[in-house]
Amino acid sequence: MDRDRVRISYVTDRTVFTVLNETARNLGNKPALHQPTGKGGYRTYTWEEYCRVAREIACGLRKLGIAKGDNVALFSETRAEFYLADIGIMASGAVAAALYTSYPLPDQIRNLRFSDSRMIFAEDAVAMRALQRAAEPDGLNVRWVLLTGDAEPGLDAITLDDLRAIGRGALAADPDYFDRIHAETKGADPAILYLTSGATGEPKMGLTSHGALVSNIDMGPRVLPLTADDCTIAFLPSAHIAQRVVVQLVPMRMGCAVWFSEGLSKMPSEFRSVKPTFFLAPPRVWERVYASVSNELRKRGALARRMFYFSLGLGMEAGRLRQQGKPVPGWMQRALKIANRAVFSKIRERLGGRLRIAASGAAPLGKELAEFYSAIGMPLVEGYGLTEGGVVSFNPLDKPRPGSIGPPLPGVEVRLADDGELLVRSPCLFSGYYKDPESTAAVLRDGWLYTGDIGEMDGEGYMYITGRKKELIVSSNGKKIYPSRIELLFKSEPVINQVVLIGDRLPYVTALVTINTANAESLPGMHEFKGREMSEMAAAPPVQQAVQRAVSKANRHLADFERVRKFRVLERDFSIESGELTPTMKVRRNRVLENYRGVVSELYMGREESQ
Repeated sequence: MDRDRVRISYVTDRTVFTVLNETARNLGNKPALHQPTGKGGYRTYTWEEYCRVAREIACGLRKLGIAKGDNVALFSETRAEFYLADIGIMASGAVAAALYTSYPLPDQIRNLRFSDSRMIFAEDAVAMRALQRAAEPDGLNVRWVLLTGDAEPGLDAITLDDLRAIGRGALAADPDYFDRIHAETKGADPAILYLTSGATGEPKMGLTSHGALVSNIDMGPRVLPLTADDCTIAFLPSAHIAQRVVVQLVPMRMGCAVWFSEGLSKMPSEFRSVKPTFFLAPPRVWERVYASVSNELRKRGALARRMFYFSLGLGMEAGRLRQQGKPVPGWMQRALKIANRAVFSKIRERLGGRLRIAASGAAPLGKELAEFYSAIGMPLVEGYGLTEGGVVSFNPLDKPRPGSIGPPLPGVEVRLADDGELLVRSPCLFSGYYKDPESTAAVLRDGWLYTGDIGEMDGEGYMYITGRKKELIVSSNGKKIYPSRIELLFKSEPVINQVVLIGDRLPYVTALVTINTANAESLPGMHEFKGREMSEMAAAPPVQQAVQRAVSKANRHLADFERVRKFRVLERDFSIESGELTPTMKVRRNRVLENYRGVVSELYMGREESQ
């Protein structure tokens, strides 16, 4: 099979399974994975069991005819059984190809066929039947394994337990069977087939090798000091590199236990019970926590609000002084101790009270939002990574800089092209796009990955992403505008969910806005709109006025040619189903503009109205 791989020099020839085996030897019967079983119960897998199950799955796959280099798909939410199957597939020498479960089913079928997958691990019989119906009338020529539940009568599938039993039988007959299988796999061999999220175009599939993955997670101890005493909660889609590397493979490398979430609605109670010490989430989650705090604050009395904002101002000023290397005055330190006990500790308790590494990834984080969390004593540590380059950078835990993605990881080289595009060279680069040599050649040139992100770097090596090259707006008078930098100014506005800027080859900048209905309902004057449709709330005068204030506030930070002159509050939020959001909630700008072509036209009809 032609995989169109690009040759890269690897630092290691260890495989992903080798890393799990090393951890299992060191930690044995300590807990590794905790899968919810309902009513507050969990099924716990130890590190030794995790390793043994992966071996059994690998041997079972070979016995069923899955060969080294074959693609095997996974269609499941993030759960312990996904982790077990994922590592088992890679241990067998096959390539694990996880799908985003939130994509429409016709897209899933197209991706499955393009990936040449020979087997599909489906979460359960319901997921399997959904894929089968979507594949009619041609069907899918694959074998099926159910990660959970039983294989119903008439269902041509085996369960994960059945697959493990086949593997155990093979090992009982030949104790060296797994060792021979694993010995065939080298660092340069493909391990994962990623489906890119498609934020700036149609999704592609990227192959990443064992060597690239292991090189990346071997950088973890230098920037994420996790141990067997740490734990995290996993909830992001496993098809995404942030989840796969940072919440699956890095904890596996460092012995950090993973608790699996039953969903966003259950997460508040899970934080209270699990009390994680490490947590990675995209900015949308951190924005929701902030919005929830702001919403509750509106309901408090004037004294409580004054105390909160005074405390927050102290925390932010102390943060600025530390950033500048200046001492925090004694009176401020004493005041902050009181603020911490009375205000900040209660916010941190929402996240379990033990969180020492709060990380943001998968999308850019607004500077104001980062400053808020830093002020309350829980600095968000932002990093940067991409499917094609692995995790590239991470802010130091002892000196994070709001708005920065941090310096490059040890072993990663970066430089800026003449036009500001960030280029990356490291042993963690992907091998190429699957069956797409032209796209591969466009991003991998002379050993460097052309990321498509526009960046800056300060004198101490901290990097800043200012926009996407493909999303650059050039106004009709030739001025260059990076929309993501401006959109981030709205991230700390509780009433606003999403903002998309418009203005390419047009005389001025406009914006499409979606609202947070829960926070919109709490605005003064909104009592008569409570419980109404979002379309009615979007047109309500208090909402329009709140958005106008947010736009005016953002405009004060912008040059004249960057300022938002008009906006429209949309009648619904963006969604994955309509193609406007990726599975990690990043906005697909082109699809938004296509879906709202008529609204955009209206924003440019008549005279310009300065906001």
